[in-house]
Amino acid sequence: MSAFFMYGFDAQVVNVALPSLRHDLHAGEAALELIVGGYVFVYATGLVTGGRLGDLIGYRKMFLGGMTAFTLASALCAVSQTPSQLVVSRLLQGFAAAAMVPQMLALVTVIFPPAERPRALSWYGVTAGLAGIFGQICGGLLLVADVAGLGWRNIFLVNVPVGAILVTLGRQLLPRTATDKRPRLDLVGVAGVSGSLGLALVPLIFGRSLGWPAWIWIFLVAAVPTLVLTVRWEHRISRTGGQPLLDVTLFRSRVFNIGMAMNAAFMLFFMSISFVLSLFVQDGLGLSPLRAGLCFVPLAVGAMVTSLVGRRLIASYGLWIMTLGAAVTTVSVLVVAAGLHVVGDGNAVPVLLVALTLMGLGNGLILPSLVGVPLSTVEPAQAGVASGMLSTFQQFASVTGLACVGTLFFATLGGGTDRGAYAHAAEVSAWAAFGITFLMTLLIHVITRAVARATAQRPEPAPDKDAAVEA
Repeated sequence: MSAFFMYGFDAQVVNVALPSLRHDLHAGEAALELIVGGYVFVYATGLVTGGRLGDLIGYRKMFLGGMTAFTLASALCAVSQTPSQLVVSRLLQGFAAAAMVPQMLALVTVIFPPAERPRALSWYGVTAGLAGIFGQICGGLLLVADVAGLGWRNIFLVNVPVGAILVTLGRQLLPRTATDKRPRLDLVGVAGVSGSLGLALVPLIFGRSLGWPAWIWIFLVAAVPTLVLTVRWEHRISRTGGQPLLDVTLFRSRVFNIGMAMNAAFMLFFMSISFVLSLFVQDGLGLSPLRAGLCFVPLAVGAMVTSLVGRRLIASYGLWIMTLGAAVTTVSVLVVAAGLHVVGDGNAVPVLLVALTLMGLGNGLILPSLVGVPLSTVEPAQAGVASGMLSTFQQFASVTGLACVGTLFFATLGGGTDRGAYAHAAEVSAWAAFGITFLMTLLIHVITRAVARATAQRPEPAPDKDAAVEA
């Protein structure tokens, strides 16, 4: 789970350091956009390919290679002297993350039998929720501490010893995986998937800051036929006995499909509300990065507490506990929206602390099974590509949520710069997030029933012949 934590941590920690980067490197708005958005872009577009490469050449090998590259790229980020150098280093970080993250989920799916996977995969969901929060908190602490006078460079240097330790442990502990099929990467599929995702993600990441010019909309429209043609190609490869990049047979599983939608709804809500509240407490209320990060501590603590209890509750009472968690999370977003409507900017911090505590408690009941449920029906031989597809879907939903709710926030804010204007913009955005969480609750209710039926009907799988695990 360390791989995903490192990705999520670095995705968030850099946001806290943007003012320092602007001052020290004289980075303009375009460079700052690329430093943040470019990292997410190359990660999202490379996940499916990274997952498929793990299926073909081995999950252990891909994980160790990706972690090594991520560590080296972090060191390059720390020693960057110009904005362009930092942009290139961040892109390398994103590629490396796309190589290592899918292997983590794949190894869990291959190593553990179906009955034990949910417990193992529960840590992924918890990690996903906590990485961003700790990124904000630790980012503020590192900037305030200013170890050795290195300032923002410390947020990247911290990855170097951690990465070195993880590579060493991985070489000793991770099992080797092998396949009796001759590795063959579907290059047309790689180009099609990367191209369609790129056509969709570039507008979503950079559209708002660029003012939504005409070419942005052309890219978005072009993404649809590109994806359709790619899927048709993947069907053709699959029918002829080839090794497609996308395993289209995964979409025959209702559990997998609804699980993907459930993950998308969660990421839409969580990333958008985190973005809006971060802007509100820093730019609207004028809190320092460290104090702003500390406001999110109740969210992290609540999630940790209920995630530990949630696994036991789900084991004892079933997946309906996820529906309960989603309902609590929905109420927490309602508290944000209604609370800001009532108090405005006057007593906003106490309202946010109550809401974020509830949100953490609710999320902790969702996160343990967020990833495990859609992957519960996946065969070991499909583990890598399924993990890559799920992670890609999560990232696409995150970027979509940031683009849509972020656009709503800034449109509502207009030219306002006072606390009241920020409070109103945050309130309107919270109402939008409330609608998303309500949809998420419905999806979780549907999938828990679908999983219960699938589990009751599914026979014990036979040992996999394509993927053998060597201790």
